[in-house]
Amino acid sequence: MRRPADLCRSWVFINGADKEAMKTAASSGGDVLIQDLEDFTPPDLRPKARSLSASIFERWRKKGAVAAVRINPLDTEDGRQDLTAVMHAMPDIVALPKVSSPEQIVQLDERVTRLEREYGIPHGTTRLLPNIELARGLVQTAGVIKASPRVVACLIAAEDLAADLGAERGPDGLDLAYPRQRFLVECVAAGTVAVDCPYTWTDEAGLRADAAWGRRLGYRAKGAVSLAQAVIVNEVFTPSRPEIEGALKVVTAFEAAREKGEGRVEVDGSLVEVPIYNNARRLLARADRLEIAARR
Repeated sequence: MRRPADLCRSWVFINGADKEAMKTAASSGGDVLIQDLEDFTPPDLRPKARSLSASIFERWRKKGAVAAVRINPLDTEDGRQDLTAVMHAMPDIVALPKVSSPEQIVQLDERVTRLEREYGIPHGTTRLLPNIELARGLVQTAGVIKASPRVVACLIAAEDLAADLGAERGPDGLDLAYPRQRFLVECVAAGTVAVDCPYTWTDEAGLRADAAWGRRLGYRAKGAVSLAQAVIVNEVFTPSRPEIEGALKVVTAFEAAREKGEGRVEVDGSLVEVPIYNNARRLLARADRLEIAARR
């Protein structure tokens, strides 16, 4: 992929049959653009959507975005037709909705492998993005991730998961606080990128606060359900100038203390030890990598 998965901040879902919206998406700033053939596309428009994939993916890639598609579940005829049709367009990532067991990812891997071979696509080129949208999927997240080496990231949904739990939705996100925290732990333990759930309100301040809360937990990426959300998500998940300056201050002070034989140092009222020093170095490294990726 043009941009490594761990540097993909915004994962934007777009109506798969809306050609104009998908053209506009190329300039939205979204890191990963996802042609959604599932919930965002009415069933009668899915054949039309499939026919658009090749030209749309090419447009997205020319703008530096990762080109992805979300198909319907493979146990449906639509899902099987989706995958067969869009693989001609060589998507960077295939997202599978409502994953509730590792077996579903094994099955998707097998079908993708066969289609890569049939269409002359280099083996392993196509990566996978399981969508965790049900309680029984959440408790098997690690197994789902480990089911295929093609899995490049994993995304937790909002509305379907809340419905499955019987949760009462609210823009404060309290209803999904525990699932989002557990999902992140599962993804980190399994060694893959965790994509936080989309914010499904049109409130920009609410989106910014929700994304910031996710970042504080440890997320570095978030789903989006409108093109307008991509810029805000990218901004929240990109180290700011004050954050970079603060990290440099921590690194400089700690390294100076170490040269004196000291094990820690106080910086702005915080006792900086090795873990905080390492976090500061990681932030600086991420800022550098994001800057390099933006120039490509």
